[in-house]
Amino acid sequence: MGESLVQLWENLIGRATGPMNLRLFLQPAVAAFFAIRFGLKDAREDRKPYGWTVVSAPAHRGRLLREGWDHVGKVFLVATVLDGIYQFMVFHRVYITGAVMIAATLALIPYFLFRGLVNRIASARYRSRGPGRGES
Repeated sequence: MGESLVQLWENLIGRATGPMNLRLFLQPAVAAFFAIRFGLKDAREDRKPYGWTVVSAPAHRGRLLREGWDHVGKVFLVATVLDGIYQFMVFHRVYITGAVMIAATLALIPYFLFRGLVNRIASARYRSRGPGRGES
């Protein structure tokens, strides 16, 4: 497992200087945009942080994972296709497993992490305002 993570990291770093390297910044940024948007919504609705709820509430896990996929699934699919194109351009071959792992790193992980973090920060700010927090 550790060797796979090292190889994934080396593959990701190697993509930083080749063709299509802008996607390494754009795809996590788009995933973070959706995470911020829905993390703020979670905070307004007084929901628990997304990642923690996925891990700790098996009764809600399926619904939450489908919801997250609806938000960031297209970003993941685009990341997979773009990495396949990159691989074809550089290696003249496409490694599906590698493309999926890179796409998960660029799209799913940032979404998962940022949504909960944004929720925690926004919830703390909402709580500090006291009752009637949603009113302007």
